[in-house]
Amino acid sequence: MSCFCLKKARPKTKQELSTILASETSFTVNEVEALLCTFKKLSSAIVDDDFLHKVFDMFDIKRDGVIGFGEFVRSLSIFHPNTSEEKKIEFAFRLFDLRQSGYIERQGLKEMVLATLTESDVTVPDDVAEAIVDKTMEEVDSKGDGKIDKEEWKEYVAKNPSLLKIMTLPYLKDITLAFPSFILHSEVED
Repeated sequence: MSCFCLKKARPKTKQELSTILASETSFTVNEVEALLCTFKKLSSAIVDDDFLHKVFDMFDIKRDGVIGFGEFVRSLSIFHPNTSEEKKIEFAFRLFDLRQSGYIERQGLKEMVLATLTESDVTVPDDVAEAIVDKTMEEVDSKGDGKIDKEEWKEYVAKNPSLLKIMTLPYLKDITLAFPSFILHSEVED
């Protein structure tokens, strides 16, 4: 009878990690390396914004309270112009499903409407916010059960494709050109 032991995996080099992340996302190796600089800046920032906390919670794939660089690149890839519409629709649904119930509920929708308005520096009276939520629920909740399921959400987005505009950040197409201050010394060809 023989026994074996698993060697502890050696840490990935920057080059190996960049290549792996490029193969799993819509980014090139150079873009992944450029994102590393942005990641380092963002990871040290403290944000007091409920909407951004929700986005960052979604980026924390391991649910360990920390967003690792791999999680950052994989999650940010959702906003890449080459990412499928289907993935963007799914991510947007999860963003609005605040309680992770599998549905977008009225209260969650209201919180997201208010967060979106706040992000746009728009303040509306509560009755206007309620009217927006009522109108949205009326349009989207085709089953009339007081909640929006994934199919209803897909149908709504199909009728309102502009909703996905916020799910695409054009400068991610070639992040190395969008942020010319990055000086890359990649050893890997894209």
